[in-house]
Amino acid sequence: MSLEELINNCKKGRRQAQEELYRRYAGVLFGMCLKYSRNKTEAEDNLHDSFMTIFAKIGQFNHKGSFEGWMKRITVNTVLQKYRKEQYLSVVDEGFVEAEPEESNKIETVSLSTLLGYIQELPNKYRLTFNLYVLDGFSHKEISEMLGTSTGTSKSNLARAKMILREKLEKKNINIA
Repeated sequence: MSLEELINNCKKGRRQAQEELYRRYAGVLFGMCLKYSRNKTEAEDNLHDSFMTIFAKIGQFNHKGSFEGWMKRITVNTVLQKYRKEQYLSVVDEGFVEAEPEESNKIETVSLSTLLGYIQELPNKYRLTFNLYVLDGFSHKEISEMLGTSTGTSKSNLARAKMILREKLEKKNINIA
């Protein structure tokens, strides 16, 4: 079944099409959820909520642009709405703190799972800002609008997230540039 047929069948509420859509995209969207969640269980809950939103809003998809991109945007927004609703994000304008650049001549490698684990351990406001900026390429202006903060807070949260990650990596004798 082509993607267009799949989308149209999902718009009609056909369960088989919804199952197929889930099978095709659950892995990609779970990766997105995992980036923004504190653990695997929370990521699974966020994936479920995201698909519920996707199925509810699929009638709004107008076949302009990437369908996968549309689903990713819904997934990120669903997760962020959940954090806002549950007040995981506290708005605190801490001012911009610039991380000090460090000189290093020793370079070690770190596994992706280890790095993801460190990212997941970040406090919510830092983890969300880091992921939105570094991994998903949103600007500080876009992040501030999504999280309901100022651009200065977004910059500060990013700098603090990087500083915490740098400290965790240095404790494991992994120097980063």
